[in-house]
Amino acid sequence: MRAYYFDNLSGDQRAPHDSGNQVDSSVLEKIGVLHWHIPVPTDGKYTAIDAVARERDYKNRDIITITKEGLGDSYESKLKIFYEEHMHEDEEIRYILEGSGYFDVRSHPADDWIRCSVVAGDLLVLPPGIYHRFTLDEKNTIKAMRLFKDEPKWTPYNRSDATDANPYRQEYLKWIAVV
Repeated sequence: MRAYYFDNLSGDQRAPHDSGNQVDSSVLEKIGVLHWHIPVPTDGKYTAIDAVARERDYKNRDIITITKEGLGDSYESKLKIFYEEHMHEDEEIRYILEGSGYFDVRSHPADDWIRCSVVAGDLLVLPPGIYHRFTLDEKNTIKAMRLFKDEPKWTPYNRSDATDANPYRQEYLKWIAVV
């Protein structure tokens, strides 16, 4: 995974928007973002992912594929939804199986966007309460395994005053203040 500060220039969200300012993994760790590169197995046995799942207590998983062909007429509207700044009350865990895309996360305390460019083999964990967004890149395709601690759910809470007061957001802010 490659991480850098988002350039904040207008244009297609799927463009790299690379400011040229790289972000070190220690910066990501301080805001709770974890990542590993685990090559996608050719035999279909996810031994390394299973080990991470056991270690982090992930009990469920599914596969999501996002392409123009697969989403049809809802493609553009779905991309807009994924790109809305939001948080979750659970970890967001994605293991990229094919394709590529971007997860943007908010730095703290500056509140700048950090763009995480993910490709096949990247495993990304976003903590509950972190503001983030997702988009495909210009290749327009990604296939990812989503892992869940409990039953699969994906409830986004778009950024607002109410979300800023959300207990999971407040807990996240307390946690990063002591890291």
